[in-house]
Amino acid sequence: MRRLSHLDALESEAIHILRDGVAEAEYPVLLFSGGKDSTVLAHLALKAFYPSKPPLPLLHVDSTWEFREVLEFRNRFAAAHGFELVLHHNEAGRAQGLNPVHDNDVYTSLMRTDALKQALDYGGYDVIFGGARREEEATRAKERIVSVRSNGHSWNPKQQRPELWSTYNWHRASGQTLRAYPLSNWTEFDLWAYILSRKIALCPLYFAAERPVVEHGGKRIVIDDPGRALRLGFAETRMESVRFRSLGCWPVTAADRSEARDLPSVLRETLATKSSERSGRVSDAGSLEAQKREGYF
Repeated sequence: MRRLSHLDALESEAIHILRDGVAEAEYPVLLFSGGKDSTVLAHLALKAFYPSKPPLPLLHVDSTWEFREVLEFRNRFAAAHGFELVLHHNEAGRAQGLNPVHDNDVYTSLMRTDALKQALDYGGYDVIFGGARREEEATRAKERIVSVRSNGHSWNPKQQRPELWSTYNWHRASGQTLRAYPLSNWTEFDLWAYILSRKIALCPLYFAAERPVVEHGGKRIVIDDPGRALRLGFAETRMESVRFRSLGCWPVTAADRSEARDLPSVLRETLATKSSERSGRVSDAGSLEAQKREGYF
């Protein structure tokens, strides 16, 4: 019997979780941000159900402050791979003109957490697949692979179920939903190694290019929309060769100085770095656990 490589074993586990969860769900959905994690997860879903059409839609909760390149990549990806694409944003929050720089926690609650809960309720989704990994952040490490959510999508880490010998409990009581994380056991390096070995196309923001940058709070912020940047009070820009390790709302997602313009270079840079993958997320300054307890992804 052939012994699976490390990446093959991770792939096999993720495909098993996807197939298992979809079989147990009435209305499954895959959260898709256009980032590297959700892109890999969507590719795994394609592989899990090939040659059939993907049996679950992609759901993108649009904060209204997304990078334009992320939105363009999202649309191309869904069209190229035959996914139904469901889009949602919080109209009430948008009407208030909130932004992630000045409104911070209120913005995250309304445009991320509340918007996600609205989208899940509108779609009636009961099993929600996401690309979060335990290794990327301390609060993520408290998650089970199949994580139960109570009424209102709230999360209590003390009420999660044991998962012994890769046996997952897909039972849902009335009012409950499940968040499933097939990439839980992957590391950032695993992810990049898999992307390289499977030749997976990503959003261009993950690769170094000359981009308009402003220094804000000691971070390099790439100006995606000059008009909105002026209203935020950002200073004049300069051109720098930068790339992103993690993608979020553009005014609060910092870029790293880099010359890594292809997958092998990104992989080498990832191996050499000592900083956290999410260190560029200015919006992570608050408590991610508090946000998750309220229903955040």
